[in-house]
Amino acid sequence: MDMSTTHVLPDIDAYRAELVRLVMRRATEPGAFETAIAPLHFFRCDSPSDLIHTLYQPALCLIVQGRKEARLWDERYVYDPLNYLVVSVTLPVAGQVIEASPDAPYLGIRLDIDPAEIAQLIADTGPVGLSGESSRGLFVERIDATLLDTMLRLVRLLDTPRDIAMLAPLALRELHYRMLRGRHGRRLYEIAVADTQTHRVTRAIEWLNRHYAKPLRIEELARLSNLSSSTLHHRFKAVTAMSPLQYQKQLRLQEARRLLINEGLDVAGAGYRVGYESPSQFSREYSRQFGCAPSKDVERLRQSA
Repeated sequence: MDMSTTHVLPDIDAYRAELVRLVMRRATEPGAFETAIAPLHFFRCDSPSDLIHTLYQPALCLIVQGRKEARLWDERYVYDPLNYLVVSVTLPVAGQVIEASPDAPYLGIRLDIDPAEIAQLIADTGPVGLSGESSRGLFVERIDATLLDTMLRLVRLLDTPRDIAMLAPLALRELHYRMLRGRHGRRLYEIAVADTQTHRVTRAIEWLNRHYAKPLRIEELARLSNLSSSTLHHRFKAVTAMSPLQYQKQLRLQEARRLLINEGLDVAGAGYRVGYESPSQFSREYSRQFGCAPSKDVERLRQSA
């Protein structure tokens, strides 16, 4: 018998059970919930959800009950209470809760990651011991008792508000340290330290997020990133699973969908607002992305809501 497993698993089960109680106490109904600790957010869902397309910011996503699937381009990542997901760069992702019920709701924790804090931590501790390779800006990792214990101590602080200002920064720093020293720590290192190729790719990602409606010229984007066009294309796809053009298209279509649903724009107006000059091209690409024409998609979503 593996004695280390005998000792670790009961700790993980106990930590998770307490986290379920703490999150349920604040997430009393389906929805998203901010907390008194700014980077910390809770989520609850009482039934499996539709596929939701959104822009994931750098974050640690931990499930304490239920299961969820994240889709990045043509890749799928399923995670549950035994595995956590980390997003190290801004990415257009489709997410779907796949296991939840009123008796056992999906309960999730998101901890926003600030690359500046990672950079400061590296400056203080040095890069010694970093493992893993720089690759995709999204990964799933097996949970361990140490990281779960640190997260639990952070969440417990919500019950003692007077301790948050002093102790939350320590717990947050420890969580960043645990991720940085984990198997995929180099991915966080690469986005935080200037002049790595991945950090330069993040400049291109940030530019696209701000200027997705503008025509994309790879040469200009490469110049902005201080990379050759071929290196930018290669590294961009390694980090995001998409080419810059495919990434831009995801941003455009997600924003167009928001404009159609939340602001009531017509199909041609939404397409034009996000950079499409041809309404027919916009409708074709929208249909491929979301499974039906824009007008039908909006009607379906409103009926579902």
